[in-house]
Amino acid sequence: MPFGIYLSVPFCKTKCSYCNFASDVFSRDRMQGYVNRLAQDIASAERMAKVNGGKWEPTADTIYLGGGTPSILDPAQIEQIFHSVRQQFAVAADAEITVECAPATLSNEMIEALVQCGVNRVSLGVQSFVDQEARAVGRLHTCKAVLEDIARLRVAGISNLNVDLIAGLPHQTPESWEASLTAAIASGVPHVSVYLLEIDEDSRLGNELLAGGARYHAHFVPDENLMVEFYERACEGLAEAEILQYEISNFSRSGMESRHNLKYWKRQPYLGFGVDAHSMLPSADANFDAIRLAMPDSLPAYLAAYDEEAHLPRLGRNELTFSQAWEETFFLGLRLNAGVNLINVARQFGVGQVNHAREVIRELTGLQLMEIEAEVVRLTPRGRLVSNEVFQRFVSDAVPR
Repeated sequence: MPFGIYLSVPFCKTKCSYCNFASDVFSRDRMQGYVNRLAQDIASAERMAKVNGGKWEPTADTIYLGGGTPSILDPAQIEQIFHSVRQQFAVAADAEITVECAPATLSNEMIEALVQCGVNRVSLGVQSFVDQEARAVGRLHTCKAVLEDIARLRVAGISNLNVDLIAGLPHQTPESWEASLTAAIASGVPHVSVYLLEIDEDSRLGNELLAGGARYHAHFVPDENLMVEFYERACEGLAEAEILQYEISNFSRSGMESRHNLKYWKRQPYLGFGVDAHSMLPSADANFDAIRLAMPDSLPAYLAAYDEEAHLPRLGRNELTFSQAWEETFFLGLRLNAGVNLINVARQFGVGQVNHAREVIRELTGLQLMEIEAEVVRLTPRGRLVSNEVFQRFVSDAVPR
């Protein structure tokens, strides 16, 4: 099966207060050195896979350049990255090629470079179409700039577009959330991602909320019940517009699902390059299901983690047992509205293991958190709202040890 290729760009113009990703603000003179290192790692991809016990596949049918903010690189640096990928991999003619872009960072030269590189999908980190909400968390765009970017991308021939929205931003109200949803639908984009604000210590806003403080507009963050209402309204409003949910956080028009992200949820092979990038390869050792690799999660650590003698990046490595693969099959597959087909699972892991899971499936079905139909098990709308708890319960009770 062809690889999906993920390429990480950890640079941003500003660090948004809600962001818990491995990205930050760095001087532009750091960027070319990073791009060179990225190209070096891509060139050694085959050796990297084989040395770490994975099976090698020289073809790719999805490429995803994420961040951070890839669109703040120079056009020539974007071209260098894609040239490196095409030198190492045979990229399918119909490959889905996505670049994440921050609105208001897309120059005409950048859009031209994206087209020249074969990019056919752009994901815009909008988060909110309401200017006050965007400003409160450090976003630099306006609603007007977003709509202009969408129009310019379409003129250039890139119409497969996604917009990200976050439910739970400071100052968000039912009325302002409705305004963002309406704007997203009216823009005509075929894909929308809706995330709940993550509250943890890895972001400035999350840390402030946990501390009970007021910096970063933390005291204007809606409560958890309101966030859930926003999410449910998004599911309802997008469905009315025929932008249908296919994964907990992702909605699309028919046939416009993210092919690259589906690889993660379906446990198909992918290779990641750059800061905090991850890979999953089929294992060359029959005793294991797969090999997971992880790049260091900060720019200094990534640049330092290079074996000059072997000419390979130093990686975190984990061999997945078949028990762990079974676990992943459910907690990743259950994110999808399509659910998990127990007949397919039985073919891979055995009928006995599936029968072992049926008791907890029946219990979760009784609680209206799961449903089963024609041997396909999936989360209910209620189950999606507490998906992490469902996954924990399912994995702890239904995974053979």
